[in-house]
Amino acid sequence: METKMKKALIASVLLLISSVPLLSQTVIGKYGGEFLAIGVGGRASGMGGAQTAIVNDVTAGYWNPAALAHIDYPQAALMHEEHFGSLVNYNYAAVAIPYDKEMSLGFSVIRLSIDGIPDTRNALYDSNGDGIIDIHTDRFDYSKITEFNNTDWAFFLTFAKRQTDNFYWGASVKIIRRDIAEYSATGIGFDIGAFYRPFNSLLLGLNFQDITTTLVAWDTGRNELITPTLKTGAAYLIDFWGGVLSPAIDIDTRFENRKFASNLNLGPVSFDFHTGIEYRYKNIAALRIGYSDVKQLTIGAGIKLPKMIIDYSYSRVSGNQEETLPESHRISLLLTLEDLQFKRKE
Repeated sequence: METKMKKALIASVLLLISSVPLLSQTVIGKYGGEFLAIGVGGRASGMGGAQTAIVNDVTAGYWNPAALAHIDYPQAALMHEEHFGSLVNYNYAAVAIPYDKEMSLGFSVIRLSIDGIPDTRNALYDSNGDGIIDIHTDRFDYSKITEFNNTDWAFFLTFAKRQTDNFYWGASVKIIRRDIAEYSATGIGFDIGAFYRPFNSLLLGLNFQDITTTLVAWDTGRNELITPTLKTGAAYLIDFWGGVLSPAIDIDTRFENRKFASNLNLGPVSFDFHTGIEYRYKNIAALRIGYSDVKQLTIGAGIKLPKMIIDYSYSRVSGNQEETLPESHRISLLLTLEDLQFKRKE
């Protein structure tokens, strides 16, 4: 029962965020693309989401399209997360291939779902017989309680190119599909990324998400506009104890007037911060710790096996919310076809 109540609470928040009225209108959808802000990959989660500059594998299709040009072999990734315990199912898959000497192509899909949400909209009945239903005093007809799902999908098609040895650029087109109870919506947007390595130890990244403003059209006639988000990041590589220590920071700059719902704001412009650090020992094992924009302390670890990397991360919300939201566990697999016949042309 407690799990169902939490699912209903989260679903109610999502319904409020999505604001799906029957009136036809076009509005700025504050938090409209929030499900896309959770991030993908066990490595990223363990570092608090600080990935824009340091990402160098197939997950770059999400974090920074330009960084997909790092790959020299075909890669595939799978991820599952029990987000807030068993309340939210969050899954991700991606594939990418190097093409010719300078380019890479990738495809990614994200699915986030809250299943089995109690629907009590038709379960209240008029206890007083006055024709007025009062949710505070009237009772439920439990036989009329049904269930619905809240499911969000995102599909990314990514292109990246090595312009020079130290500068890459890339772009993603993404299609969004949202279903909440009997309502549904479809949207399309574009992300543009850049990666620059001014010298060997310093990595800089940029991902301009929803750069043209993403339109999400609901079947009710309502249109939501997701405003652009500018993700900038930096990472520094330090030789340390036979391995590499990599502190990283990301800054998400948004323009939708979040004010106190952000880490910092200047009028309608808000800033959210992700920080993390990774220690990778001889490219065999890694330990990670981070702090995300939603006040989550994250820890993680990874191990490299032949042609496969396994990453795990654990996170929980800090502060008073700890009492109501369970911790999150994420595991991801990264497969690489490290065979000369598949290697990028030189």
